[in-house]
Amino acid sequence: MTEQITHSQICQYIKAQYKSAIFNTDLSGIRLPMGLAVKASKLRSSSGFPDIVIYEPRGRYYGLFIELKKEGLKLYKKNGEFKTPHLQVQASMISQLLKRGYFASFACGFDDAKDIIDEYMNQ
Repeated sequence: MTEQITHSQICQYIKAQYKSAIFNTDLSGIRLPMGLAVKASKLRSSSGFPDIVIYEPRGRYYGLFIELKKEGLKLYKKNGEFKTPHLQVQASMISQLLKRGYFASFACGFDDAKDIIDEYMNQ
């Protein structure tokens, strides 16, 4: 299953399970013409911003950020380093968000994302 399909399923799940939740996505996986892709990238503070944001405070956190990956993706090499520089940039953003009082995490596939969302929302 592609990341784009998983992304859509997660958005549908949030709408069904947490009807009053306010959330937004970065339209992950949607192919844009180069000109629009460049314009869209200029509308962010930096690269590596997570795919899904749920603007619902829970416990000690101000909101939830999820960097969604396709099912089964391995984030790390055997030596513990991230597999790609892009994953390292995303991990750095997750770390910055955690320091600012948000819960942020990678999620690989629908079930992983669903578990993170449910745990967060049911605090």
